Amino acid sequence: MIFRRIAIIFLIFSLTLLPAKPASAQAVDASTKTTTPIKHLVVVMQENHTFDNYFGTYPGANGFPANTSVPVDPANPNAGVVTPWHLGNSSITDLSHNLSTFTEQYNNGLMNGFVRAIDRRNQNGKQTLGYYDGSDIPYYWNLADNYVLFDAFFSSAKEGSQLNHLFWVAGQAPKLGKGQTLADAFKSLPTIFDRLQEAGISWKFYVQNYDPKITYRDLGLVANRASQVIWVPLLAIDRFLDDPALNSHIVDLSQYYVDLRNGTLPAVAYIVPSGASEHPPGSPAAGQKFVKSLLQELMRSDAWDSSAFLLTYDDWGGWYDHVTPPQVDSLGYGLRVPALLISPYAPKGKIDSTQLDFTSILKFIEENWGIASLASRDAAANSIAVGLDFKQAPRHAEFISLARQSATGSSARSASVVYLMYGGVVVLFSAAAAIAFVRPRNLKKRPLREEIE
Repeated sequence: MIFRRIAIIFLIFSLTLLPAKPASAQAVDASTKTTTPIKHLVVVMQENHTFDNYFGTYPGANGFPANTSVPVDPANPNAGVVTPWHLGNSSITDLSHNLSTFTEQYNNGLMNGFVRAIDRRNQNGKQTLGYYDGSDIPYYWNLADNYVLFDAFFSSAKEGSQLNHLFWVAGQAPKLGKGQTLADAFKSLPTIFDRLQEAGISWKFYVQNYDPKITYRDLGLVANRASQVIWVPLLAIDRFLDDPALNSHIVDLSQYYVDLRNGTLPAVAYIVPSGASEHPPGSPAAGQKFVKSLLQELMRSDAWDSSAFLLTYDDWGGWYDHVTPPQVDSLGYGLRVPALLISPYAPKGKIDSTQLDFTSILKFIEENWGIASLASRDAAANSIAVGLDFKQAPRHAEFISLARQSATGSSARSASVVYLMYGGVVVLFSAAAAIAFVRPRNLKKRPLREEIE
């Protein structure tokens, strides 16, 4: 009897050691029905840098050609030229990056109007040729060493943040009818989140320093925080403000870390920063630390083994890039932007030159979760899946250093170690319980005193 009681206690205790899974994780829903092993896509949209500005000198990438120079004034060959120069700790300003600036810099595809366009706006045109390297953004260069760097990833529109964020969520710009306001046009603009909601696929839009009171309806009262509505276009769409079933998916960034701990990371997660956006004159160093915190927490979680994490930038910010962007329609493309893909299925140190843009993110979501395209752009786009290799064994997570180093990284298996410890204890107690159940049968003919001993 005593052995049987001990066995029952062992079994109960071993069950209490098993980490509980949330009910949502136990249910099999549409979020888990994917065409690839990727069950979670996390996309972070930073701001205002070109590929050449961040990776123009990265070995093996399509960076600055030899002897790159841009005329101070394309119409005056005697005005001199500006060549790429290392920014380092130089102070920078927020360069003009509207449609008229793009048009002058692009200069009918000659890509030689960068300096002149900025000078004409009473800013320092030389800044546009400035670049950062591995000593300035070591974390991003280390990620490129260890995962996938896209060197033909274009912004979707040849304008600034607002239109590019719209392409990120909707694959198109709203079409204004006669007498319509922008709010009217948004009502009929489908987004990727409408598609996900209809299909029963989980999603969230995580916003750093989120203030739910800041929407397009209140911009006159919150001019200093109006950018939140640009970064989160859903806050300019009535149904995402008025329908709790939709609005509840727009949350503060702190919820991202809670979801990772609880095993409730959604299938599709969009993330926008606030203070750490790298928008000039903001610091790239602050942006790196922000991205590192997001990525390392994902790596520590149970979601890592089935995740893909994409880092990109919303527009070119007035900086130089030497690649002429294809003009797929009247709105774009804009210039190349940095883009890094991190996943257990991302080949180490791969540079991928497939033509991509923000609608390539939508394309992946649509193909992976089996939902319909939003517009002609995403229907025709290449998918970011070109950067993943599902034939290779999934890679263990590696913590990447903020200091420039060789592509080694340190193992991020702390969470796995905890579960192994739990597992080991459970096995030991289960074994003890099994012995306890078997042993009395062998002792039936022994004296009671010997059984107790």
